[in-house]
Formats: sequence, C-alpha cells, structure tokens
Amino acid sequence: MFERFTAAARDTVTGAVTEARRARAATVTEEHLLLALLAQGVLDPLGVDRAAMSADLAAARRRGGMSRADEEALAGLGIDLGEIVSRVEETHGEGALASAAPRRRTLGSSLRSALGRPESDTRHVPFAQGAKKALEQSLRIALGRGDRHISTLHLLLALLSRPGTPAEVLADHRVTYATAETGLAA
Repeated sequence: MFERFTAAARDTVTGAVTEARRARAATVTEEHLLLALLAQGVLDPLGVDRAAMSADLAAARRRGGMSRADEEALAGLGIDLGEIVSRVEETHGEGALASAAPRRRTLGSSLRSALGRPESDTRHVPFAQGAKKALEQSLRIALGRGDRHISTLHLLLALLSRPGTPAEVLADHRVTYATAETGLAA
C-alpha cells in the first residue's frame, strides 16, 4: 500500500514515527499522524494555529487520551476525570497518564550512555491499531474519490472520519471533513 502514497504522504507517515520516537511512545498513534501533518504545514491553508492544536493534543494525552465525550460520559456517572487526573499526578507526577511506555535498555544503549555518547533512537515503533485503521481508511477514501494515489488530504480525511481525539481536536479548530475537502482540494 505504501507505494500508493505521494512523497508528502510518505513524509507524513515517517514524520509520525519520528513524533512517536520523540515522545518515547510505545506505538505510533493517530495523534502522531496529526502532529506530522501539522509539522508539514498541511493544515496551514485552513488557518489552523499549529501551536494551539499541538497544545490541545498534549492536553488530551495528559487526560490519558480520554476525549471530552468520554469525560462527559464519566461525569454522567458522577466521576470527575479532572479530579482523577489530578490525583494520579499528585502520586505519580505531572503527565503520568501521558507517559510513554518504559524503554528497554540494551547493552549498546548502556555502553553509549556510560561513554557519554548520545543514543540515536532508531528503534522500531509499531503502528497502533487506530493508526493502521486510519491508513487503511485513507486508501478507501482515495479510491472512493477516484484518486490513484494517497495524499496528505486523504490522510487528514481519514483522521476526520474516525471517532477519537484527532477528529475532536480538529473539530475544535473548525476543521471538518467538508472544510478539509474544499480547502485542501488538489
């Protein structure tokens, strides 16, 4: 499937891996795909404030990836997600729910550390199920539109068509499927 991706779409996928590594995440998620699209400036024509959107994604990670819809559902049960996050952070430190999975230290990384050499992060970071589904959805969208290649627009539309934090944050910034389709049409 990767051969169908345009150069910019490939850069987005590799950028998502870079974002996951930077965050020391165990997997590449849909949020990493959105961050890579932001970093490439794909959303700039829509007037999106990159810093504000990145901050909103970070806030969602701080809540352990829980969406506002999740927060409202819990509130309906009398559970205050904000209070839970605060208590977890009191015990385990700020951003505890957003923490990346611990990295395994290898003999090579231990030696580099002991010698004072920086550790290049070239470890394999697998794609989470949601990110895989978003990539598959981008192919379906491209085929449905009669396009031969998958572009960054198709990746964005895939993120918008799936429920979750990326679609919610995009909607908060007035990016909908329709606005993306018309504002970024090739």
